Amino acid sequence: MGVASSAKKGTEVMEGKRRALLRKIRERKAQVAIMGAGYVGLTLAVEAARAGFPVACCEIDQSRVKLLRSGRSDIPGLSPKELRELQKNGRLVCTDKEEVLEEAEVMVICVATPLNEAREPDLSQVRAAANCLRNHLRPGRLVVLESTSYPGTTEELVKPILEASGLKAEADFWLAFSPERVDPGNRRYGLRNTPKVVAGIGTKSTALTKAFYSQMVEKVIAVSSPAAAEMVKLYENVFRNINIAFANEMALLCDRMGLDIWEIIEAASSKPYGFMPFYPGPGPGGHCIPVDPHYLAWRARQKNFHCRFIELATIINDEMPRHVCAKIAEALNQAGKPVKGSRILLLGAAYKPDIKDIREAPIFKLLPLLAKRGARVAYHDPYVPALQMSNPGRHSCLPLTREALRGADCVVILTDHTCYPYKLIAENAALIVDCKNALGKRGISGPAVVVQL
Repeated sequence: MGVASSAKKGTEVMEGKRRALLRKIRERKAQVAIMGAGYVGLTLAVEAARAGFPVACCEIDQSRVKLLRSGRSDIPGLSPKELRELQKNGRLVCTDKEEVLEEAEVMVICVATPLNEAREPDLSQVRAAANCLRNHLRPGRLVVLESTSYPGTTEELVKPILEASGLKAEADFWLAFSPERVDPGNRRYGLRNTPKVVAGIGTKSTALTKAFYSQMVEKVIAVSSPAAAEMVKLYENVFRNINIAFANEMALLCDRMGLDIWEIIEAASSKPYGFMPFYPGPGPGGHCIPVDPHYLAWRARQKNFHCRFIELATIINDEMPRHVCAKIAEALNQAGKPVKGSRILLLGAAYKPDIKDIREAPIFKLLPLLAKRGARVAYHDPYVPALQMSNPGRHSCLPLTREALRGADCVVILTDHTCYPYKLIAENAALIVDCKNALGKRGISGPAVVVQL
């Protein structure tokens, strides 16, 4: 058999594998493996299992695997009962054994992409996941990266690692990127009714990836390349970061001018076109908003492009904890008390309401600032029983009681959890610094002196 005939036969074999995988995806029989059991990975794993796919969720954290196997869930909107049922009927397997990747036909990487100490991209977990997949990669498999990263990650980092197996992307296996859009705690939009963006390194990879997500998501949008899909994710979050920075800067200006920023935003929101409300706060948190601008700015610098607008927005947002600290000091001063020695109770450790996620939460900047000035700081958050700080160390959640509120020289609302007893807070605290307009938007008042952001 000549070289040309051999190549043709190889192409025909792979085309047969592609059709077979496409058929199994449409019939929801393809073996799916999700790498990472955090918010993104577990949410996708459960949704795929709900759709009927046999799913293995692979997680290196053994304690987390044990938690999930027991049927306990820390993901908002995911019931422990359903988690137990999916595992009981064999639709979902949670494991720390990478051997499950041997039988996987669709492999999805959903690992964390944090920043390093220099505030630059740390893709060590993506690299480790790709190396792990390479050891189990077989012809005819589909690999999808969901972890947020800079444009070029899929083709410049993941693809070479996988091809070190001797297999070639788009010829022997298929590779794509699809940005995660999980919004923890959002009761209106979940994975199913949030449009999914996908892009493969070639038309076959794109088609297979679109077919896979179409089994779980109501609308799937294909774009031209993985780099384009990676930029979509960063564009979305940088857009939010910039607009939050604008709201924060306007809050600083309104404070200087003696105006109520919340009144301004509410009135501006009455315009039915050309305006989208964003709100100030003690600083954005979570994995995406504070992190993604750094990914894009880092990538831009590699292209000799300086993202001045993006970097300025990040600077403004990063300074908000210091502004909150100054507002607390000013409020205490008006009450005739110094910061040093004052008892300050921070309400809210999670970065957004009604979840336990503390990643990049403002409290990690604000608490040390107050402690450095000699304040006696405690916190309460019904979702976060303890906080580990590099300095000043471990803190345990203080029970939210009348005595705790009355004993605080200043109560600071950092996160407006819906479960907080705001009337109790307003009636028992002597001084409140409300960073979220939690009392104002609920129309709650009391004897406390309330200072807005």
